[in-house]
Amino acid sequence: MAKKRSAPVGGRRENRVEPPPPQVNSASGRRNLILFFITSSIIATVAYRFRQSSPPQYQESYVYEQGLVTIHANYQDVLTENSKVSENTSQRHYNYPVLGYITPWNSRGYELAKRFNSKFTHISPVWYDLKSQQTSLVLEGRHNADRGWISELRKSGEALILPRVVLEASPAVLLGKEKQRNKAIKLIVTECKEMGYDGIVLESWSRWAAYGILHDPNMRNLALQFVKQLGDALHSIGSEKISGQRLQLVYVIGPPSSEKLQEHDFGPKDLETLSEAVDGFSLMTYDFSNPHNPGPNAPLKWIQIVLKLLLGNSGSRAQSLAPKILLGFNFYGNDFSLSRDAGGGGAIIGRDYLALLEKHRPELQWDKNSGEHFFIYNDDKDIRHAVFYPSLKSISLRLEEARSWGCGISIWEIGQGLDYFFDLL
Repeated sequence: MAKKRSAPVGGRRENRVEPPPPQVNSASGRRNLILFFITSSIIATVAYRFRQSSPPQYQESYVYEQGLVTIHANYQDVLTENSKVSENTSQRHYNYPVLGYITPWNSRGYELAKRFNSKFTHISPVWYDLKSQQTSLVLEGRHNADRGWISELRKSGEALILPRVVLEASPAVLLGKEKQRNKAIKLIVTECKEMGYDGIVLESWSRWAAYGILHDPNMRNLALQFVKQLGDALHSIGSEKISGQRLQLVYVIGPPSSEKLQEHDFGPKDLETLSEAVDGFSLMTYDFSNPHNPGPNAPLKWIQIVLKLLLGNSGSRAQSLAPKILLGFNFYGNDFSLSRDAGGGGAIIGRDYLALLEKHRPELQWDKNSGEHFFIYNDDKDIRHAVFYPSLKSISLRLEEARSWGCGISIWEIGQGLDYFFDLL
């Protein structure tokens, strides 16, 4: 199963920037939903060009040479070509930062990180949790760290290694007392020194939202100050790998839940507050749909609105902060049941997607409004399903969008994708 990070609290699926797809509540509703997929009325129409020819930066890319980056994708080509990439796997096509997450429950990601190391600027293995232990704090996860893999990764490319740390500790314990804040920062910095990391990826905002502390102005300020203090502490330490390079902090943020920012949302002011202390913001622009509201994983129009909310339409602010945004890309998909009595469905990864294509041989349909491919099939119990999974075309459009803003990208997670996705990076 494609295990993913927790979604931020606050109704990202209930009160978001675009109305959700209609829910299925009858046989007629199921037919309407299928028609809804086909006619692509999920969100307001967004105009963009479909480039069927290879952009200059992709002239030596196998997937472009073979004409695979197209809205007219078919299951045969996916099954035949998904493992094929350009001979020169070290050539980077995307020149802004690229962060790839790796999970210990998906070993394939470790191999892909070594194979395509040069495509990434940052690799983040999901290893650590900072937890409360009675009245103290403990950093758990070193048992996940693979020193041999780290050594091989460093030999095969230049990607920085920033393991993810999730703050599981109670905010009352962690943020309420200066001594505890200092203890948490010391634990993290010490681990980076002892293990030779290049910094960390920190995930805490969604946890703090879940505890409800972001509604309290004082606690919200303490939360921001903690992130700033951690960033400053990491920046005070030199990297063992690169002379003159300081340890880095990447901070995980969720997309605003609606066009009117809520108290728990990470917004433009927060971005500015942390911009000096944080080297990158890993923006989770995926999980737009869910089993209760089946539909695309990350509609392009929604991504554009999220970026506008955080960065504004133009000007010096957007130009200065955009390079620190790492726009989230999902390399997993979803297989949604269209029957209310069938459990709703859930996440799938690359091997699951290929198995569905092999079994059902479906027609891949293109939803021009969301910029995603999908297909419909009936399972062995004759239950209707809708499957949304990334395609070369959907990824290329999101890369173009990120490039137009000057943003980097972050991928959750690289072991869940298909090999030829990396030919676009």
